[in-house]
Amino acid sequence: MDLVFNLLPAAVPYWLRVGLAGVVCAVILITLMALGPIAYVYVETKIAGFMQDRIGPKRVGPHGLLQTVADALKLMFKEAIYPAGADKLLFILAPCLVVVGAFLSFVVLPFSSRLQAVDLNVGLFYVVAVSSISTVGLIMAGWASNNKYALFGAMRSAAQIVSYEIPAVMVLLTVVMMAGSLSLQDIVWAQAGGLSRWFLFRYFPLMPVAFVIFFTAGLAECNRAPFDIPEAESELVAGFHTEYSGFFFAMFFLAEYTEMFVVSVVASVLFLGGWMAPLPMLQQLGPVGLGPIWLLAKAWSLVFVMMWLRWTLPRLRVDQLMYVAWKVLLPIAMVLVVVVGGLVLWSPTASGFPWDRWAGWILAPLLVAYLAYMIVAARRWSARRTREMAA
Repeated sequence: MDLVFNLLPAAVPYWLRVGLAGVVCAVILITLMALGPIAYVYVETKIAGFMQDRIGPKRVGPHGLLQTVADALKLMFKEAIYPAGADKLLFILAPCLVVVGAFLSFVVLPFSSRLQAVDLNVGLFYVVAVSSISTVGLIMAGWASNNKYALFGAMRSAAQIVSYEIPAVMVLLTVVMMAGSLSLQDIVWAQAGGLSRWFLFRYFPLMPVAFVIFFTAGLAECNRAPFDIPEAESELVAGFHTEYSGFFFAMFFLAEYTEMFVVSVVASVLFLGGWMAPLPMLQQLGPVGLGPIWLLAKAWSLVFVMMWLRWTLPRLRVDQLMYVAWKVLLPIAMVLVVVVGGLVLWSPTASGFPWDRWAGWILAPLLVAYLAYMIVAARRWSARRTREMAA
């Protein structure tokens, strides 16, 4: 908004410049809302077809390009059905709340040094806070549907999101300590200087472990495979949206694909340099730079990995999902916070010793050994539970 405001001539009245900048931002946001998820659905169907040796959509439009558009139009004009005994007000409000929670994060996402709606000094805390609004909408959808399967799916979703938010927030503390700020712009600027300055490659290989934990928790919060327990069709029909139809049904998937993009952008900002180019010489190649292109390239690459994992990994059981969150990811995240915090407090770069080059290699084997031990323990515990249930 600031960029559009400054590009307008100074002779234009202030109130008119503010209004025009707001209209431009609204058009960009609506475009992202309308075209983003539609493009993601089409790409995912093509990726799924390729990975399963199929051709994917081909009939509607050239190479099936209009298939998702046709699906969206069908859902927009399809009649909405309300189940008997449902709380109609909450039933309608739930998908709206889920969508709002997914899009509120765009307020602070920095697409370049100037392309950002608001640079809050607590931007990262704001993202974590507003992402929890969708959880309220999912529980509301299950409760208002007057359906036991929908309620079970909603409670599973709440338990899953709350569980995986804890290790995700713990990992975020490592980035905050390294950057010394909660502002997303400050975090990006702290990684200026090229690929070697990105937080993903600092204190190697501790920060790559932190990145994997955050990305895994992001998959769980987006209800993506292998963490799609709330929508386990073989167990819960369709989870929290069992009773939804028409555009209300589509709004849940609009929110899911939007959250995928938000998680990918936040991961890119925290670990991959945000809108910074891998090489400083590549940063400014145009009148306003290529910051947004670099950030979108990183985010879309992570979205592709999410889609890739969906057609690669099997779904976890509920007990396995909770075991991973509380007994594997959370302890590792706590160790990372203590270790990285100690290294930052010690100020190793000022002491003259190359700690951030080799200190991680001393501590990483301990984390790997602990992770291997917890995986073996989880397998033994799962096998014991299976034998007990069979007996």
